[in-house]
Amino acid sequence: MANVSLLLWDIGGVLLSNGWDRAARAAAAERFGLDLADLERRHERVERDFETGRMDWDAYLTVTVFHVERPFSKDSFREFMLSRSTGNARALAVARSLREGGRYVMAALNNESRALNEYRVRTFDLDRIFHAFFSSCYTGFRKPEPDAYRYALTITQHTPAECLVLDDRPENIEAAAGLGIGTVWVRDPARIEEELAIAGVASG
Repeated sequence: MANVSLLLWDIGGVLLSNGWDRAARAAAAERFGLDLADLERRHERVERDFETGRMDWDAYLTVTVFHVERPFSKDSFREFMLSRSTGNARALAVARSLREGGRYVMAALNNESRALNEYRVRTFDLDRIFHAFFSSCYTGFRKPEPDAYRYALTITQHTPAECLVLDDRPENIEAAAGLGIGTVWVRDPARIEEELAIAGVASG
């Protein structure tokens, strides 16, 4: 993989904790006394629109949680959602080192709603790591859809052979590999430097 010049990074599960995944929703259901099964059903109905930018945060919360009167506010629920985001220190350090090295085009390729995505970018200074954000809320494409990867390649003018995808989900890795893109399956963010080295990418 000596010709790799574009690194496409997933964010949740790689650089940061997952944002608003099933575990976070389960924690919210427990914290606020919600019916988790109902929350999941409502979330699934609007998840695509939420993550591709066709539904804003207020509308999402109205459909999933505030369709009935609640003894808590949307603001308090939003704060809880944001609080689920934490950084993976080692992975973030490696990504910063790669950006500073200047050898690679660094871009995010993640599925995330706009409000959460922009909060995470600001909070963890991801704009200092990435040259571009191919987040689903901006592109309208979600992994593992092939067009999510093709869009990033087209905009950056890279071939699949020049690209390496880092992701924690097997289905996203399989989709990238199916397009001829190199992959790193991130099962432990603390070992990301070692996994990158195996793929021929050295930080520092």
